[in-house]
Amino acid sequence: MTDATDVTGELAGIRDAVSVRLPAASAYLSVLRTATAGLAARLDFTLDEIEDLRIAVDEACAMLLKLAVPGTDLTAEFELTGQEMSIRVEVSTVGVAEPKRDDFAWMVLTALADDVDAVSESPDHMAIVLRKRRGAARPA
Repeated sequence: MTDATDVTGELAGIRDAVSVRLPAASAYLSVLRTATAGLAARLDFTLDEIEDLRIAVDEACAMLLKLAVPGTDLTAEFELTGQEMSIRVEVSTVGVAEPKRDDFAWMVLTALADDVDAVSESPDHMAIVLRKRRGAARPA
């Protein structure tokens, strides 16, 4: 039988990467929310942390879908490392149109995730990267 400290020690060394590719349409976001919840549960995130991640991923996708080229894909890459999950959601765009960092959606993202950034490594792609650590205290 394995005790809780052994499991925690084992999880500290985990580094998994999962990629999900979906049509860039809001009808498919439920698949991504479910994947997010399942992967967060794998790292023993609390129910509140899992719900925060689901909402954050949904919000990031909604922001990106406004910029996406119709008929293209939305790609989500999850990296699980010990007590942290990093999620990169990316779409093809026409030109770089970075999300507004002063609107309500961006404020929601920054409240729900520990780190949030918008990145564009080429003029025809935009990504939002979220990071959430298990047990990290939120600012008051």
